[in-house]
Amino acid sequence: MKTRIVLVVGGCLLMAYAVVGALTDADRTPGGVLLFLAAVLVVHDVVWMAAVLAVGVALTRVPSRYRPTIRTAVITVAAVTVVGLPLALGFGRAADNSSVLPLPYGRNLVGVLLAVAGTTLLACLVRRRGTAADRKESERPADGRP
Repeated sequence: MKTRIVLVVGGCLLMAYAVVGALTDADRTPGGVLLFLAAVLVVHDVVWMAAVLAVGVALTRVPSRYRPTIRTAVITVAAVTVVGLPLALGFGRAADNSSVLPLPYGRNLVGVLLAVAGTTLLACLVRRRGTAADRKESERPADGRP
């Protein structure tokens, strides 16, 4: 309970700091602030939450023994993509300065996503093998015996 109180108070202090900073900024335009807030609201509530709910519904189709592994992989892929995609797309890259964002971020992002997929596949295979080996002889199918 104390942790929750500390987090709520910390969040309120951060929001108050942001509001004070926005109100005292000399370059602030109210129209721009409202446009930004509307865009954040639409992107979060319409795009992001719809995607999260769709993935959640899709995860209900996954067998329950694999669900924690797949859920971890999906969260990892979402976090890596949100952080890495702007770099892979080249936002912020100056055309006349080759030292800004000089690495092949698109290829590296694909490599990280493939590594997550491979690790997830391996973890699911290990989990499958472990559950089959853990069954008792009496729990195994009868192979046609009565």
